[in-house]
Amino acid sequence: MPIRWGDMDAQRHVNNTVYFRYMEQARISFFDRYEVGGGGGQLPADHSPVVITASCTYRRALAYPGDVEIKLLLAEPGRTSVMTYYEMRPSYDPEIVYAEGEVKMVWISKTLNKAVPLPAMIRRLAESGVLA
Repeated sequence: MPIRWGDMDAQRHVNNTVYFRYMEQARISFFDRYEVGGGGGQLPADHSPVVITASCTYRRALAYPGDVEIKLLLAEPGRTSVMTYYEMRPSYDPEIVYAEGEVKMVWISKTLNKAVPLPAMIRRLAESGVLA
């Protein structure tokens, strides 16, 4: 994923809020790959994941220019929830983890506006330790 000039702040490094956008895009790309959500894939159109907690630990500052590689791990499936863990490494220093994040998502029915059981496909992916 490209680090854009506009991702940086006055301190000339990627703004802390942008790391959450990077994690979001990695998550969306992962879900697109497995056709999750939106009614176009393997799950009901009415069911969708929602973020209930998100955190990021900043180890080093990312900066423009470059790309950031994001590894995503789906893990710890619960009755209605699943965790996603992230590692972010820049193309200019790929051996070093610059940031780590985690997001907990709950599956909901948009019609009922309440949590629903985690889809079997998501549970299988989380239990298999798939890394994207």
